[in-house]
Amino acid sequence: MAAVDLSTHPGHLARRLQQAHYLLWNTMVSEEITSPQFAVLNALVGEPGLDQRTVGERVGLDRSTIAEVISRLGRRGLIDKVRDPQDGRRSLLRPTDEGLRTHRKLTVRTARMNQVFLAPLSAEEQTRFLDLIRRVADAAEGLRNPAEPIAASRS
Repeated sequence: MAAVDLSTHPGHLARRLQQAHYLLWNTMVSEEITSPQFAVLNALVGEPGLDQRTVGERVGLDRSTIAEVISRLGRRGLIDKVRDPQDGRRSLLRPTDEGLRTHRKLTVRTARMNQVFLAPLSAEEQTRFLDLIRRVADAAEGLRNPAEPIAASRS
């Protein structure tokens, strides 16, 4: 069997994009705060007082990953947890003053990084690219818990 052309495989291209994003993030944005950590902090700046599960849903992180991200942001003093007065089993999350300062700083850096990342595309192409990749990412969210396994549907 001949080798396949991986340039036609979306997963291969997505991995290459992720590698480029990771490199740019570490050099232009932060070596300490990861992109998922920034996403969580950003969600809490936009909607302070969300619980962990809701923040995870907002930024597309699974339960174990969101728990670790929340823990790291808490240890860095960027977010606070407070008990929900209506449901003592639940914690609500808010950015600290340091979290707000960090968010402001990183927001400027991410804007610059995104310009570099998307520089090969014209303004119109950038808009189209973001629309297409968003549609694929949104559809992929439904693949996390498919109604029936793919292998079973082929039988």
